[in-house]
Amino acid sequence: MANDGNSSSRRALDGIRVIAFEQVLSGPFCTSILGDMGAEVIKVERPGSGDLIRHWDKAVRGLSSGYVWLNRNKRSLTVDVKHDQGREILRRLAQRADIFFENNAPGAAERAGLGYEDLKALNPRLIYCSLSGYGQDGPYRDVKAYDLLIQGEGGIIATTGYPDKPARAGIAIADIAAGMYAVIGILLALYQREKSGQGQFIDISMFESIASWLGYYPHHYWHQGEEPGRTGMRHTYVTPYGPYLARNGKYANLAVATAKDWEAFCREVIQRPDLLADARFATVEARRENRAALDETIEKIFLERDHTEWLERLKKANLPYGEVRGIAEVLAHPQAVARRLIREVESPVGRVPVVGNPLRLSDSPARYDRIPDLGEDTEAILREAGYSEEAIQKLRREKVI
Repeated sequence: MANDGNSSSRRALDGIRVIAFEQVLSGPFCTSILGDMGAEVIKVERPGSGDLIRHWDKAVRGLSSGYVWLNRNKRSLTVDVKHDQGREILRRLAQRADIFFENNAPGAAERAGLGYEDLKALNPRLIYCSLSGYGQDGPYRDVKAYDLLIQGEGGIIATTGYPDKPARAGIAIADIAAGMYAVIGILLALYQREKSGQGQFIDISMFESIASWLGYYPHHYWHQGEEPGRTGMRHTYVTPYGPYLARNGKYANLAVATAKDWEAFCREVIQRPDLLADARFATVEARRENRAALDETIEKIFLERDHTEWLERLKKANLPYGEVRGIAEVLAHPQAVARRLIREVESPVGRVPVVGNPLRLSDSPARYDRIPDLGEDTEAILREAGYSEEAIQKLRREKVI
């Protein structure tokens, strides 16, 4: 059984220090996972304004929903890296850090004297992770990247939506995918450092991250010359699969993936055994080729009963099933309640709810500490780095911090 995240148990990344020269979404998503698992994350922000995502909205009692989502368990350090003294602060911190993370435009950190080679010279054990839209080289290196644009360039929009209209995924999946791969890369580099004693450079791109999520689509193209069509809420290759509207205006979600499932679905769920004898629907490939006719039949049948009855029949037939829930229903989901998925953390506006970390390690519980106010840890971090009170006040007067 997993330990409680608010306990004093040790955590997997206790003692690991991260300098997060980050902004907005993909980078903060990565370092938020590291922070949840015990790492000390020092978030570098602009004096006076902070991370851009702080200003996206005021949904959380005046705080930005995006900032609250991505920045718990971090310490906020305000530094103006346009000043030589500001850059020197980060160099000094990097000497005592395990990880330097940045997701600025390629080349920006190097121009500030904060590139991998610069910091490696100060700390050979440093693991340096750069996350960008297209990576640190190649013809698209300097092209500006947003999640929407990467979803388009990476094939997500072309394969999502309905035949007459493409769509983007509703959440920022390119940012999230890149952030997750960055975490994996950092953990692998930490493990390798245990053997080699040396740090290394990690180059993560949003484009490559989301292209790796294309799954079986490239194989259908390479071997069959096939561009996948958009199928709305249906599966590209398997049918019946997806949510079907019931009589009461709600959906019953289902997946029929095998011959055994197809037989159970026809006999026990929709009670149409005659469909088993229809050659158009005899195999997965045949059902795919005749998707329109099959869907029309199933859609009419599902409109005859409420979704609860269909879910009960699917359950009795031992077939995969589920509901299509809105956000309020997800947050109150019985499984979310049972597993304590929703937690609370301290913030500048008091305790606020957050969706918990899905990583459940029996001996390394996720922590749920404070969301920092802008710059609230600046002076403490500088003292720990060896700056005197006089030096700190001088930096403040000169607007370096």
